[in-house]
Amino acid sequence: MSTMGGSATEVVVHGRHTDLTDRFREHAAEAAGKLDRFGIPLQRIDVEITHEHNPRNADRAFKVEFTCRGNGHIVRAEAAADRDLTALDRAVDRIEQRLRREADRKQARYRRASRQIPVPPLEGDIPAEPEAQAPVTPTDPDVVYADGPVVVREKTHAASPMTVEEALDAMEAVDHDFYMFLDAATDAPAVVYRRRGYAYGLIRLST
Repeated sequence: MSTMGGSATEVVVHGRHTDLTDRFREHAAEAAGKLDRFGIPLQRIDVEITHEHNPRNADRAFKVEFTCRGNGHIVRAEAAADRDLTALDRAVDRIEQRLRREADRKQARYRRASRQIPVPPLEGDIPAEPEAQAPVTPTDPDVVYADGPVVVREKTHAASPMTVEEALDAMEAVDHDFYMFLDAATDAPAVVYRRRGYAYGLIRLST
């Protein structure tokens, strides 16, 4: 493990199942040191590299994860590749995208600009993605049952009402493309999701 000081942001580089090379440590520290340019106050940045020794996963032998902590919330991104520096470059690209999105959203809130979140009709612009699932913990019930050829995995999650803004923050924090939540405004289930660019969508359910 290596800790870099010299700035207001603490940068920690560490490895799992692998030794850190000086080259990787230097590149990781340099990349992490540039993440403050998005205007997001960061107290600590963890860069972790994991080496998978399974020959079947040679194309994803190295996984690099960035975890940025600041002001009470976390932004994460990870990437894998056959080489450590390639995985690092991919992870840097992803964490920069997420920090840029977060900065754009914070700037919009600061300017008190009203967010335009389209509510598509039932036959409208619903993202072609797999079913959304809220983040789960290992203790959540997991019941599998079958009805004919279809197998459904059922999970039940405890949920507290939250605003659309809070749901977007939660979606970005867990790095999902969409997020189901209990809408505080309607007391009904709703889903926020990413659209192209930095736009978002909102689907509300009503009876």
